[in-house]
Amino acid sequence: MARINFGGVVEDVVTRDEFSLEKARKILKKEVVAVLGYGVQGPAQALNMRDNGIKVIVGQKSGSPSYDKAVKDGWVPGKTLFSLEEAAERATIIQFLVSDAGQMMTWPSIRKHLTKGKALYFSHGFGMVFNDQTGIKPPKNVDIILVAPKGSGRSVRINFLNGSGINASYAVQQDASGRAKERALALGIALGAGYMFPTTFKNEVYSDLTGERGILMGALAGVMEAQYNELRKHGHSPSEAFNETVEELTQSLIRLVGENGMDWMYANCSTTAQRGALDWKPKFRKAVEPVFRDLYKSVKSGNETRITLKANSAKDYKKKLNKELKEIHESEMWRAGAAVRSLRPENWKKK
Repeated sequence: MARINFGGVVEDVVTRDEFSLEKARKILKKEVVAVLGYGVQGPAQALNMRDNGIKVIVGQKSGSPSYDKAVKDGWVPGKTLFSLEEAAERATIIQFLVSDAGQMMTWPSIRKHLTKGKALYFSHGFGMVFNDQTGIKPPKNVDIILVAPKGSGRSVRINFLNGSGINASYAVQQDASGRAKERALALGIALGAGYMFPTTFKNEVYSDLTGERGILMGALAGVMEAQYNELRKHGHSPSEAFNETVEELTQSLIRLVGENGMDWMYANCSTTAQRGALDWKPKFRKAVEPVFRDLYKSVKSGNETRITLKANSAKDYKKKLNKELKEIHESEMWRAGAAVRSLRPENWKKK
């Protein structure tokens, strides 16, 4: 492990320098990894591991768009593509990557294939941490491990193909074989993690649910809408409001933050922008701190889990989701966004 100083706190992390792909291949040489679910994380993790020489099979219900996608990606029915149950039966490591609600519904049929010595792998601690709601309670004779890439499945695949990888956390909930940790680390390296940091199932799910509902998605969308709407109220055009709210953030400033940090981004902006940002940052922090307190409390209590499972288990879930997404898509702000994106220089050649 490498000892790295993170803002004054020293953490032990795992990088490819001390845990090579060759080492991962050696550890996983006799394993059959079944990726159950070919929706969001499944394709990226399965394809990355396959590209890295790991023996991978996929479990996905036939007749679904995800099954068709798996066939298109080169998984062969009856050879590397099976039903969820058959893939689980054939595997020594079961990567349970169906949706959180899907895990709850398919668990009874998967559990019976968790025989002694196998490993049950998650990329999100949801089902295990809130198993009073999901019913996911594995037997004592299997490893229970987690590798959680810090990005969407699409990003996991794109970063892998670009050679950069994406960071991931890892955890061991139960070590029945004595090899649970090395299995988790090997899988993380095999799917292309940039570096891995230790966590627990609880910490992963608490931070993940907070992050998704907070700064990564919910808060980001909310503050964008608030600023856009305020600018529009005062007569600014859709183009101007969108560019000042979204385009400059995504195409310029956030890239500077990702490159060298927030202070570096500030240093590369005008003195007027610097002063305003530094003066208003505490006000925004103070305004949203109560929201984040309420959010974390809701996550920890299991309330967010109850809401998610109830919504995602409903028969008309997809219909309701599509309606909500359509409302966002058809809002003035994001219609303006579509127009702005079409005017980016890289899109001129496509016309």
